[in-house]
Amino acid sequence: MPFIQVTMIEGRTTEQKHALMAALTQAAVDSLGSKPESVRVALYEVSGDDWSTAGVPMSVSRAAHAAAQASAKDES
Repeated sequence: MPFIQVTMIEGRTTEQKHALMAALTQAAVDSLGSKPESVRVALYEVSGDDWSTAGVPMSVSRAAHAAAQASAKDES
């Protein structure tokens, strides 16, 4: 019985999360030969303040990225 756990930053829609669950289930069926009813998927969402890359919280890096894109758009 495969148990697939995914940790991701919050912000996806319910429809996106359901699609991910279905795709992961199908991947386990295709690659492992599992029966769909035996596949378990758990999604864990964390805030951008609770997830960092290179020591920088995602909430900070996303804000910086958005500001850079807005600045580039203003220059064009």
